[in-house]
Amino acid sequence: MPKRDPGPSVKDDELYEKLRDEGNSKEKSARIANAAANSSRKSVGHKGGKSPEYEDWTADDLRKRAAEIGIDGRSKMRKGDLIKALRNH
Repeated sequence: MPKRDPGPSVKDDELYEKLRDEGNSKEKSARIANAAANSSRKSVGHKGGKSPEYEDWTADDLRKRAAEIGIDGRSKMRKGDLIKALRNH
């Protein structure tokens, strides 16, 4: 498979390619690859942890968060759909 060129804004091309091959979006892959390049791959998944689980949020709060990150169709989504969209963005 020919290697994709992620462009100059992606700091870890190898990780970006691996994430894209796993089926992640370009945006998500670039975000993770750049976060890993700024710290270390091991610590990327351990940064958060202070926010409650999405299941504990209200549907209104989930819609507000979805609006902040630009998820389309959020006004018609049920709580479970919002959670899935937020996790996969």
